[in-house]
Amino acid sequence: MAIPVILHIQGEDPFVADMDTLPDPTSSFIMFSNPRKRDGKPVTYITAGAKQILFPWSRINFVEIMTSSEERREVIDFFRES
Repeated sequence: MAIPVILHIQGEDPFVADMDTLPDPTSSFIMFSNPRKRDGKPVTYITAGAKQILFPWSRINFVEIMTSSEERREVIDFFRES
């Protein structure tokens, strides 16, 4: 199951990607696949058709780990009736 993430790269707009596993804290890079902008368009500086991409941690500000569609179904949203 792919883990959806939002990657915040230094000097670039954040983009969405999929990771197979969460990165090991001791690794010097992060590996992901299926990079795309938040609106679904391709990331311009990554070649179309690239299968997996490696980015060094030194270029990454932070990574947001998002809930998958399966996990989203299990989450109970709280709401207030007006």
